[in-house]
Amino acid sequence: MAKWGEGDPRWIVEERPDATNVNNWHWTEKNACAWSQEKIKELFKNFKIEGDGISCTVKEVETCEGEAVVNNRKGKLIFFYEWNIALKWDSNDDSDISGKINIPNLSEENDISEVDFEITLKSSTNEGEKVKHFLHTKGKEKLRDRLALYISALKEEFSRGMILPQKNSVNKNVVNSAPASNIKAKMNEAVVSSNKSLGYKIATTTIKQQQKFQCRGQEFFNVFTTTEMVQAFTKGPVKVDPKKSGKFELFGGNIYGEFVEVSPTKIVQKWRTKQWPDGHFSEVTIDINERGDHTEVNLTQTGVPSTEEESTKENWDRYYWDAIKRTFGFGYFM
Repeated sequence: MAKWGEGDPRWIVEERPDATNVNNWHWTEKNACAWSQEKIKELFKNFKIEGDGISCTVKEVETCEGEAVVNNRKGKLIFFYEWNIALKWDSNDDSDISGKINIPNLSEENDISEVDFEITLKSSTNEGEKVKHFLHTKGKEKLRDRLALYISALKEEFSRGMILPQKNSVNKNVVNSAPASNIKAKMNEAVVSSNKSLGYKIATTTIKQQQKFQCRGQEFFNVFTTTEMVQAFTKGPVKVDPKKSGKFELFGGNIYGEFVEVSPTKIVQKWRTKQWPDGHFSEVTIDINERGDHTEVNLTQTGVPSTEEESTKENWDRYYWDAIKRTFGFGYFM
């Protein structure tokens, strides 16, 4: 053991006023999930959207799912947030006009101007369509302004106390911020190194799902293997090389892997999300069976980390099956 004062200066604590996290070298983290959910509800509660003679009010934050954390690494603040939000709204002029606003991609990876809004009506009427058009064209800018307030408040609230005073700078108020585009990469590096050092085995499970689509089997096959069609339902740039050992990358690189088998009736992939432990892939098998008046699709996914089972099921439903039906009009079966 080094003598007092002779060790690595990053670990010397006697000259720090609080004797912790010397020179901000260690990775420290604050969970901002609960705070974020409350802040988002506060910002949208009874929020009015008005213009062009139209007036609407957000009555309720129906869904606010995701996460937000703030990290201090070597004196830099790294903000990570990713939220799926659903708002209920109605018209102030006609109580029969109401609907929902879905915000599926509020995250630090997207500029506020790139945030998507899916606006729906409970019942389609001529007056209702006018209100919906207003929300699509002008209302979304007011919604973006509200989301920007959340991001600003998050950074202000969680910057406090994250950068600790260093030797010879006790009275300085230092706040640094890492570029948003590098946030997830930096966080993933930390998770990966942790997993490698632990060397534990991962408990896994199998997911099975069945869906029916109003389309031909070949049409569904094209949805998974044609770059333009994959881009359409994922709403972003993708990489798709549908051949054995061909690579794929979807949802901004959050889902990636390679094709193991590709045919009009079966697609097999090595599949993983960026958040899973380093090097761990599941195997996805999609069986495509054309019936008399529809196409039946059976998904089997083996090797899913047990802790990710529920979220993986939900994400298949939301970002694959529902998105495909909605984008291409392949319909829902009652």
